[in-house]
Order: sequence, then structure tokens, then C-alpha cells
Amino acid sequence: WFLKELDIHHPKQIEFARLNLNYSIMSKRKLKVLVDNNIVDGWDDPRMPTISGLRRRGYSPQSIRNFIYKTGVVKRDGVSDISLLEHSLREHLNSIAKRVMVVLNPLKVIITNYPDQKVEYLEAKNNPENAKDGSRKIPFSKEIYIEQSDFLENPPKKFFRLSLNKEVRLLHAYYITCHKIIKNKNNDIIEIHCTYDPDSKGGWTQDGRKVKGTMHWVSSAHAINAKIHLYNRLFKTENPNNDFLNNINPESLEIIKNAKIEPGLKDAMETDYFQFVRIGYFSLDEQTSKDNIVFNQSVGLRDSWTKKKI
Repeated sequence: WFLKELDIHHPKQIEFARLNLNYSIMSKRKLKVLVDNNIVDGWDDPRMPTISGLRRRGYSPQSIRNFIYKTGVVKRDGVSDISLLEHSLREHLNSIAKRVMVVLNPLKVIITNYPDQKVEYLEAKNNPENAKDGSRKIPFSKEIYIEQSDFLENPPKKFFRLSLNKEVRLLHAYYITCHKIIKNKNNDIIEIHCTYDPDSKGGWTQDGRKVKGTMHWVSSAHAINAKIHLYNRLFKTENPNNDFLNNINPESLEIIKNAKIEPGLKDAMETDYFQFVRIGYFSLDEQTSKDNIVFNQSVGLRDSWTKKKI
């Protein structure tokens, strides 16, 4: 009545529903229970749906805004799919994240015909999606690390990675062929011996032969140890609200203590975004120190949650 009688602007009041996500809870009262019971490591735990948690996990502000634009504002309570939030993050980070090579579970490879003391610095693009990001030099030597999962002694038919007497491509480097497997007394593979084709530098040869498998790697002499936090969804069920304490996912955090990272990552900053080639998107944790480098997984390269069974 006052606004009408005074003939001044009459603002509109619009009520809208709270944004809810599946596999998550948004109630501050319930989130406080998680913090108070040490189920998570504080309000900024990367598994928490808080701004501080998303920031620490490596979510960019633009990806969150893009997600909000896609979901829109609604007046009735509903639940948005967290996969859409993750898709928005992948979509943005794909354009800005620098590509780097990191080996989570290392297996040593010795290239027997490579000179013992030789070190080459190979050129690698920082981001194929953005030429302005330029390139970097990465060291290559006689001994390298690859992922344990990239080698199988007795592989199935469609295994396109390394196995005995099979040739694969090392990203940015050479073709290698495995000839020998070294095992310990428990019959675990601890080392493999390969030869390389010196004419395949850069990942191609003049004879045009096709190699299906391409693998990432890190030079063992130049690798830096790092701790990697891999995150899964905090709850096992889509709607954990009613019984959220009994729906905690015991596998929501996996810590890898001795991953091998490119030497250039020692200069990483919290504001940087990275794609670990063939693994996912990561950012530097705020608790990183000179002697304890920690990276948090922001999101995987693709949504594999529906394929997993808890």
C-alpha cells in the first residue's frame, strides 16, 4: 500500500526452491554432523558440497555458473543430477587445463638399447585445445615409469597396451617393444625390459606402421613423488537424506602416496588446472608444501560412476 501511494518502484518477490543434488546432502545442519563426527575433514573437505570444498577440489567458478545456467531456477523442490555438474566442470577444464603426465601406480621400464647417460628433452603441447598455452620440454631417459595397469603378461584380445613382444607408442616419445619381464619371489612383476625404435621419435615412423596403444610415462630419474587424492561420491545412494549417516561411501577417498609426476609440476600453483593424461582433472591442494606435494582429483575424464558397484 505504501509503495502504491508513494508511487515508487514496486519490487517483485520471487520464491525459489533450494538446489539439491543426488548422492549429496545440502542441509547445513546435516553437513555439520559430518564435520563434527570427523566423517569429513572440515567444511572445506573436497567431498563437501560447499563453496570452499568445491574450490579446494578444483572446481572453477565458470563451471559452477554454467551448471546453474543449465539447471535454471525452479519454484518446486527437485533434485539435480550431480553428473551434470561434473559435465560442466569437464567441459570448462578441457579448454583451460594444461596436459601433464603423472603415473599413479608406477612400474619401471628399462629401455635396454637406449644410451645409459643420455637424456632427451621432448616437446609436448600444454593444451591441444588452446595453442596460446604453448608447449613444454619433458625429460626422457633409459628408465621410465608407466602405469602398472598398462602392462599385462597374458592380455585379452582387445588389450591395446603393453605386453610381451608387443609394440606401443609412448606419448611424445618413441615406439617401444617389451622383451623381458622381471618378477620378485612372490611372482609379482617389478620391472620390464624393452627396446625402442630410434626412428619413431615423436610417435610416428616413415614406414607408416600402425601402433594402436599410446601410453603416458615419466622419466624415473626426473620424477617427483607426490600424494594424489582420488575422490568418489560421499554417499552410496541417490537420496541419502533420510538415513545419511548409514549411507556414507567408505570408498569416497583413495590416497595414493607415491605417484610419480613430471618435474615441471613442482612449480604448480593452487590457481592452476591440470589434466593428468588418461586419468582426469586435478588441482594442487592448499595444504601442499615443498616436501609434501598433494593433488586433488577434480573429476575423471568421463563419468564411470554408473559402472561401479559399491
